[in-house]
Amino acid sequence: MTDIESRIDTSRPHTARIWNYWTGGKDNYPVDREAGDQIRELHPGIGEYAKADRLFLGRAVRYLAEQEGIRQFLDIGTGLPSADNTHEVAQRVAPDARVVYVDNDPLVLAHARALLVGTPEGRTDYLDADLRDVDTILAAAAKTLDLSQPVALMLLGVVIFIEDDEESYAIVRRLMDALAPGSHLVLSHTVTHPDMADVDAAVAFWNEHGTPKLTQRTPAAVARYFDGLELLDPGVVSCSAWRPETVTPDVAMYAGVGRK
Repeated sequence: MTDIESRIDTSRPHTARIWNYWTGGKDNYPVDREAGDQIRELHPGIGEYAKADRLFLGRAVRYLAEQEGIRQFLDIGTGLPSADNTHEVAQRVAPDARVVYVDNDPLVLAHARALLVGTPEGRTDYLDADLRDVDTILAAAAKTLDLSQPVALMLLGVVIFIEDDEESYAIVRRLMDALAPGSHLVLSHTVTHPDMADVDAAVAFWNEHGTPKLTQRTPAAVARYFDGLELLDPGVVSCSAWRPETVTPDVAMYAGVGRK
């Protein structure tokens, strides 16, 4: 058994693998599918969050590459490879785009080679690190990205795993402070709301049975991650409502894009 394989726990459901199951992927185990189905019973629409979040990623990356001229992307909390990963969307617009993926999930690491097949003109790299390891991430990313030039920091569905509010805000600030003017923050986060009791129940079930545990925040608390940045229209909204190509129902995953 390799070191990576020894780190993969198939006895408990895992967020990345359930997300993969909900989006139609095959990189999951029976325990993940069982938990995913139980969560979907509590909140039938929750499987749509994963799809809406993925579509938001594509729209945001495409916008930044086409309209803002961004050619560098630091994607932390990458998740399992899927259709239209960050480098695929970015390099479709700009073949010379550079992307660094960061995740600490051993299953993601085992599949990382699928994330490293980019265009000859561009570059992709993968770093096995935790979001909290800010200095490590920045030092390693600097080997592929030029941090003196604008970078898009992608934090989709990852700060939810930092339970302490102030710690999570400080991590995002430290990352953005290290990036050049013209950089952008792309962030999504599951939310809690008085009208979404079924979402809260699903999250409570997850935190009792799954790993890692996640933290919900209010839409206002999610907006705070963009403090000090120029928040692009339409602001912090349901990720399905961020510059959609078609009208789809709102989901309890909120997102925004901010410019430094």
